Amino acid sequence: MDTANGSLVPEQFGPLQGVRIVSTGTLIAQPFAAHLAAAFGAEVIQVEHPSGTCDPWRTLDARTPGLDGGEVAVCWIQERRNAFYVTLDLSTPDGRELFLRLLGTRDIWMESSKPGTFERWGLADDVVLAANPHLVVTHVSGYGQSGHPDYLGRASYDMVGQAFGGLMHLTGFPDPEPPVRAVPYTGDYLTALCALWSTLAAYIHVLRTGEGQVIDVAQFEAIHHVLGGTMAQYFSTGTTRQRSGNGSPNFQPYDVYRASDGWVVLGAVGPIFARVCGVVGLDAATCAKAATQVSSPEGVEFDAHLRRWIGDRSSADVVRAFNAAQVPCCQVMDAKSMAEDPHYRAREVHVEWDDPQVGRVRGTGVGPRFSSTPGRIWRGSVAAGHDNELVYGELLGVGADELAALRDRRIV
Repeated sequence: MDTANGSLVPEQFGPLQGVRIVSTGTLIAQPFAAHLAAAFGAEVIQVEHPSGTCDPWRTLDARTPGLDGGEVAVCWIQERRNAFYVTLDLSTPDGRELFLRLLGTRDIWMESSKPGTFERWGLADDVVLAANPHLVVTHVSGYGQSGHPDYLGRASYDMVGQAFGGLMHLTGFPDPEPPVRAVPYTGDYLTALCALWSTLAAYIHVLRTGEGQVIDVAQFEAIHHVLGGTMAQYFSTGTTRQRSGNGSPNFQPYDVYRASDGWVVLGAVGPIFARVCGVVGLDAATCAKAATQVSSPEGVEFDAHLRRWIGDRSSADVVRAFNAAQVPCCQVMDAKSMAEDPHYRAREVHVEWDDPQVGRVRGTGVGPRFSSTPGRIWRGSVAAGHDNELVYGELLGVGADELAALRDRRIV
């Protein structure tokens, strides 16, 4: 612990330096929100259960060999950096008391569980806020903390949230093709972003007033809020939007196209349509109807011509030609192409860092970019309970004998 700055973080950095967060959720949405904050300087303590399973996200993705002879999930290496890891059984009286002591040192508590879980453990919101009136409490759940009683106890995963939130109905190609989930775990990542911005907004309120509060983040609502005009369209016209694949039913070109060696995406709206015509050798005035009447004979003929033109050329040539004419166009990138792309390299999107579990690794760095207070990676992922002595001993002042007794009783 850095006694000079009163923080567990060895060296202060980023716009969130000094913000203290405890995170008790598992899998993706809520922990990812906390770890985004850790990338920008927040002091994040992640609590896991002391059982051998801990957070399932440690093992659910593709794995890479660890230094101890085991394996570590690559998602864990990428997404669980810069945090301190402790174990604690919150369902026990001693675990509850230790947790309340920990929350007394925090600014934010973020959790993900079914409604009522923490109340059963004696950690209801009023109890927590009585222990720390300045605390921001963020609950992340599939269906929210209030609403119809038939829904509140339901479990949810990313795909369930996408389906109930309305995104999955819009993703994919028209019937009879099935709806398609957005990957990877897009619903969870949207929920994480929603959880983080709302938590920081409440934290700003604390700084102004000293008043803590409770935030209810429902996964399906976080997803539902990014459906564009879907609901306004339904309520105003009675029209239910349907899946339309990659293309837009309202204008073209806006789709995925096959070049001779791969796929490209191309989009043109308004005056940019004429630039597309110029690249592919068509007269813009003659083709004007095709721009907005996609299913008309003129629209179908234009699309066929464009696909032939693209199909006769390499993806690199297609991208070069359209970007030279200021038409938005790029290749559909995979991991290999992103790793080798000169723009990714110039912006240093992929960086190396030391991971205590697997050694030197390379992956995605920290973003967005701040001019004065950038984020950084100061620590890789660690094993469960790695920081028990640091957090409980040095931060909370739990003696070595007491900590050993808690460990023997499987409370930590």
